[in-house]
Amino acid sequence: MVGFSSKAQQDPLYTQYMNQLLSINPAYAGSKGVTSATLMVREMYTTWPENPSTQTIFVHAPLNSQMGVGGSIVNDKIYIYSNTGVFGDYSYSINYPGDKFLSLGLKAGFSYIQLPLTDIDLKNTDPNDPAFQQDVYYKFLPNAGVGVYFSSPDYYFGFSIPKLISNTVRSQNVETGTISKEELHAFFMGGYVFDFSRIIKFKPYFMVRFTPNAPISADLTAQAVFYERLWVGATYRFGNSFGFMGQVQATKQLKIGYAYDLTTTEIGVYSKGTHEILVNFDFSFGRGRVRSPRYF
Repeated sequence: MVGFSSKAQQDPLYTQYMNQLLSINPAYAGSKGVTSATLMVREMYTTWPENPSTQTIFVHAPLNSQMGVGGSIVNDKIYIYSNTGVFGDYSYSINYPGDKFLSLGLKAGFSYIQLPLTDIDLKNTDPNDPAFQQDVYYKFLPNAGVGVYFSSPDYYFGFSIPKLISNTVRSQNVETGTISKEELHAFFMGGYVFDFSRIIKFKPYFMVRFTPNAPISADLTAQAVFYERLWVGATYRFGNSFGFMGQVQATKQLKIGYAYDLTTTEIGVYSKGTHEILVNFDFSFGRGRVRSPRYF
C-alpha cells in the first residue's frame, strides 16, 4: 500500500479581486456609494478539454449613509463537477471624519452541487468501484459568513470568513462515505495608494488566505495608474503563479479589465495560462455621485 497526499482549492480565486472585494467580504457592500455591477469571467488552462471555468455577477448598493446590500451569483465548473452559488450581503458602517468608515458585514445564501460520477469512464480501472455508482445532483448547501472592512481615501484593510458552515457532500448508498467537504476559508486583505503626481499613482495590495489542512496562500499585487485612466499591474501568488493585468477606465461609470496568469507549478508545462475578464459599471440613479476613479 502506498499513500499520497494532494491539496486543491475549493472556492474560486480571482486575479482582479481588488476590483470586487464583495466576492470575499460582505462588509464591502454599498461602499462605493452608488449601485455597482460587475461581471467576471475566468478561464483556466484553456488548452485543456473541460477546463476549469468560473462566471460571476456581483451587484451591491447603499441603502443609506450607513447600510448597504449586495448579491452575487457564482458558477464554478471543473470537469464534471459544477457548483452554483447564490448569496446576499448586508453591511452596516460607522462613519469617521476624513471620509473614513468601518463596516461590519453578513453574508447568507446557498450552493447547488452537481457531480455526475457515473459519467466518468472507468475502463482503465474498476468499473464496479462503488464510489462512482451514484451521481450527486443538486445537493443543497446553505451557508453564512461575516466580514469587517475599514476604508479611507488612501488605504483599506479587511478580514472575512465568507463561509462559516463546513457542509459535507455525501453520495447515497456508497460505503466510501464522504466525497467532499466545504472547508472554512479566512481572508485578510489590504491596500494603499501612493500619489506620486497628477500623472501617476502607485497601488500595492495584498491578500492572505487561511484554510484548515492546507498551506497559507498569499497574493501580492502592484498597479500603476496613469492619468487616472489606465491601470497596469502585476501579481504574484506565492508558490503558485504570477500574472499581469491591465484595466481601462473607459468612462466615469465603465471600467474594463483583463488579466493573464501563468502557473509556476509543474502543471505549467501542460497549461497555456489563465484568462480573466472584468467589466464594471456604476449606476447613480440620481441618488449619488459616481466618483471616478475609485481606488478601492
